[in-house]
Amino acid sequence: MNVKVAIIGAGMSGLCMAVKLQNAGVEDFTIFEQADEVGGTWRDNTYPGLTCDIPSRYYSYSFRPNPEWSHMLPPGSEVQQYFRQVATERGLRRHIRFGTDVTAAARRDSRWWVRTAAGEEAFDILITATGVLRIPRYPDIDGLDTFAGPMFHTSRWDHSVSLPDKRIGLIGTGSTGVQITAELGGKVKQLKVFQRTAQWICPWPNLAVSAPTKAVLRRWPWSNTLAYRFWGGFVRSVFGVAPVRPGWQRRLYTAQCRWNLRLSVRDRELRAKLTPPDQPMCKRMIFAGHYYRAVQHSGVHLVADAIERVVPEGVVTVDGRLHEVDVLVLATGFDAHAYVTPLAITADDGRSLDDVWADGPTAYRGVAVPGFANMFMLMGPHSPVGNNSLIHIAEDQTEYVMWWIERLRAGTIVSVAPSVAATTRYNQEMKAAMPQTVWTTGCRSWYLGKDGLPELFPWTAQRYSELLRTPRMADFEVRTPDVTAVTS
Repeated sequence: MNVKVAIIGAGMSGLCMAVKLQNAGVEDFTIFEQADEVGGTWRDNTYPGLTCDIPSRYYSYSFRPNPEWSHMLPPGSEVQQYFRQVATERGLRRHIRFGTDVTAAARRDSRWWVRTAAGEEAFDILITATGVLRIPRYPDIDGLDTFAGPMFHTSRWDHSVSLPDKRIGLIGTGSTGVQITAELGGKVKQLKVFQRTAQWICPWPNLAVSAPTKAVLRRWPWSNTLAYRFWGGFVRSVFGVAPVRPGWQRRLYTAQCRWNLRLSVRDRELRAKLTPPDQPMCKRMIFAGHYYRAVQHSGVHLVADAIERVVPEGVVTVDGRLHEVDVLVLATGFDAHAYVTPLAITADDGRSLDDVWADGPTAYRGVAVPGFANMFMLMGPHSPVGNNSLIHIAEDQTEYVMWWIERLRAGTIVSVAPSVAATTRYNQEMKAAMPQTVWTTGCRSWYLGKDGLPELFPWTAQRYSELLRTPRMADFEVRTPDVTAVTS
């Protein structure tokens, strides 16, 4: 049977889903993309120093190795170029409707009706691939709109603003703030870094890939596969394990972070400002090779006093001091709990996804929601995004979705959605396992949901792969052509 598939988003996971459909011989699919190019967060973020924190060999599709990575941790521009190449090589662009914003999707008469400015169109299957970190979070600071100079969020970087001759105020010291500080420190007239809470930094020098290494990777494709497996195994067995359970991996990472700070910053007063109050890995893991060196540069000033307000001339801290700056950069992160927002999704019975998620987003294994038949999510709630390559996760999830699509194509089923009981049981199991993770040790982070618990996967990436490898039919409400149903 022919199935018509709608994919919302042409970022990393949306492109992955499209390739999996192609590999299965499904060509009747449409990717809706509100921007004018593929890439998602790698298209939107272009700030100085942008680098992926996953080794480049592993931050690649398993089906499309890239021998041209320039560094161990790939620069953001190369990641974006990689996704553009994949879209072009696989002929995906003819399936993409650029500049098309999907405002709603409703299931009626056993089909999904996707609404855009051009009207409604019916599909058999709806797949959301809207990403994780895409909606900028702006700080709630008095007078922010009164600043007289250029001001922008890091994901909306204004490249028309000249930086070397400017006094720059950078609000935020998360992963983005660390990368910008490491890149701009000593290269601009002055950089004032406004820190609310110090972050643990794991030292990871970003070594360049030599020309002979690239030649080997081009000449022998199997060497790319070997590198992918090596770095994948390393990430999954070391940094992928450290946050979710006690052991040598957690002790190793903790020791690296603490000794990195102690050996890199000799000034006790500055070191005290840079010492976090929480445990390493309680927030997002940050890998940087020269952040501490940059923050100690004479032209960089770390401001640990809280911000009271913003005035036209700059930033006023609670001690009453005015910090004059010419440019204000907001490295204040994203709404990590937005998922499909502001897309309005409605099930057969008229319930909206917003109503179902009124108490916080939940899903079955991160990919499906009870009552929303033939709808699948990529990077949905509680996906293991805090300690693994998102590309690897996307491949696991898309393979899982394809398992169900193949049965829909075969005509053995006509609709499928997880049961309430199975979804509740799964989420209760995750909640019970969460205390073993470092994410629940008391820090404030964007991982935490409305219930105060992390919206993350509390086990290893290997376990997540195992959970998705063999779908449990008994956990789903499955409607067959004769209108019978199988429920758990």
